[in-house]
Amino acid sequence: MKLGYHLGYWSAGPPPGALDTVKEVERLGFDSVWTAEAYGSDAFTPLAWWGASTSRIRLGTDIVQMAARTPTATAMSALTLDYLSGGRFVLGIGASGPQVVEGWYGQPYPRPLARTREYVDILRQVFAREAPVTLDGEFFQLPHRGGAGLGKPLKPTVHPLRADLPIHLAAEGPKNVALAAEICDGWLPMFFSPKSDAFYRKALAEGFARPGARHMLEDFEVPASIPVILRDDVEEAADFIRPSLALYIGGMGAKQANFHFDLFVRLGYEETAHRVQELYLAGHKKDAVAAIPTSLVEDTALIGPAAKIKDELAAWEETVITSLLLRGDTRTLTAVAEILS
Repeated sequence: MKLGYHLGYWSAGPPPGALDTVKEVERLGFDSVWTAEAYGSDAFTPLAWWGASTSRIRLGTDIVQMAARTPTATAMSALTLDYLSGGRFVLGIGASGPQVVEGWYGQPYPRPLARTREYVDILRQVFAREAPVTLDGEFFQLPHRGGAGLGKPLKPTVHPLRADLPIHLAAEGPKNVALAAEICDGWLPMFFSPKSDAFYRKALAEGFARPGARHMLEDFEVPASIPVILRDDVEEAADFIRPSLALYIGGMGAKQANFHFDLFVRLGYEETAHRVQELYLAGHKKDAVAAIPTSLVEDTALIGPAAKIKDELAAWEETVITSLLLRGDTRTLTAVAEILS
């Protein structure tokens, strides 16, 4: 497996020392560096700013929110960054959930799979630049129906550096994972576990078998963001990750629509997921964090002493994952790179 560095999205402000860390992971031989966005910092700007100080490492978004921009606006940013980086850009997109899409972006959420299919269709047309971009879809129309009635199909003025600029899709449910395999060049999982490998292999296989699929598993990318906490004390290491898990299981989405919750139910933690969600939504966040068992953390992260992490890595290497996207400061990433080498 290759190694990548995942900066994620910002909390109250930019992560300290990010530029130095990006430069260091390139020196260490990491394959890629990734940013994200939700409802704070955007994904493109930090990647351009920090990526400008690199020359080799690939630059990816994990993820760009589709609801934040029209497909052509996303394509413009992607082809611009691809040129500026010398063909190193990877466009990772995702549908997010109704809480963010409708609450922050003010866009409708229903039928995200059909909406994603149209979105990617338009992206492909822009990158190919073979003809003016048109689509008479359910969610997107180019030219726009109605309005002034003066819209005309257009091609990008910029000739894209790569017509096959890679598109990765973030997905958690089986239908969306199959869609990624069918129409994209990679899949961006969240909270992946070696225990769920067979489940996701089946979903990917369904997508690869569809007419017009672009890839097979052998040439399909699966970069997974994996928390890695290097500590002698396993419980201490788990405590670094429990708050994030409690947030996503309990509070990142409505009770009736939380895809992260569903993922952990499939992983065998239904009782825990219900308990965490109940506590979190009732405002008992500390109790929700405490309700996360260490086994759940260990199923979705690499934590503990160096020898333990190295032993457990073997299970990850047998999965569909092609890149481990690590988080942490320069010191941690250097140490982990040595362990994983």
